Amino acid sequence: MTAFFHLMPQPSKLISVEQLLQAYRIGFFPMAETEHVVLWHSPDPRAIIPLDRVHIARSVRTLVKKGIFTVRRNGDFASVIHACADRPHTWISRDLIRLYCRLYELGYAHSVEAWHEGRLVGGLYGIAIGGAFFGESMFSRVSNASKVWFAYLVEHLRQQGFVLLDSQYANPFTISLGAIEIPRRQYLVKLTEALALPCTF
Repeated sequence: MTAFFHLMPQPSKLISVEQLLQAYRIGFFPMAETEHVVLWHSPDPRAIIPLDRVHIARSVRTLVKKGIFTVRRNGDFASVIHACADRPHTWISRDLIRLYCRLYELGYAHSVEAWHEGRLVGGLYGIAIGGAFFGESMFSRVSNASKVWFAYLVEHLRQQGFVLLDSQYANPFTISLGAIEIPRRQYLVKLTEALALPCTF
């Protein structure tokens, strides 16, 4: 796998929300190298989850109908991003948390959450621009929570007219959800088409 980066790492304290949004628009996303330094990633190949090809298993649909989990949008964005960062090795630095929380306030960053008995047990946060949703990170504390919020996310994005669900890098979990890898040049074409759409998350 090959990844493209800006030539120089960047101090994360110097990144503005405008720069961060522009990076997404041209196919880059940040990952903290250290607490105050980020690298800009634009992988080749790029992982996406094709919204028109995702199949939600019958068992998951049954689980959703049982109502064991309550799914919310933007119920507690700050708790979701902190939960995603709460791991031994994380690329989500405090500077990036500050930036994404600001993007949430501006209406670009969003969370989808699974709740059980009043407790946050799983979720994802990402960035929505046009008809593209860039999934940034996820966490799960209870079995099956991730399946439920993912089913909700896919259905919601479809209903809102989104055409691109970007999962950045492929890993066993995202592949299990339907992620595929495509050449970077193909991704950039899809990104341009998605950004032109007037979608609302």
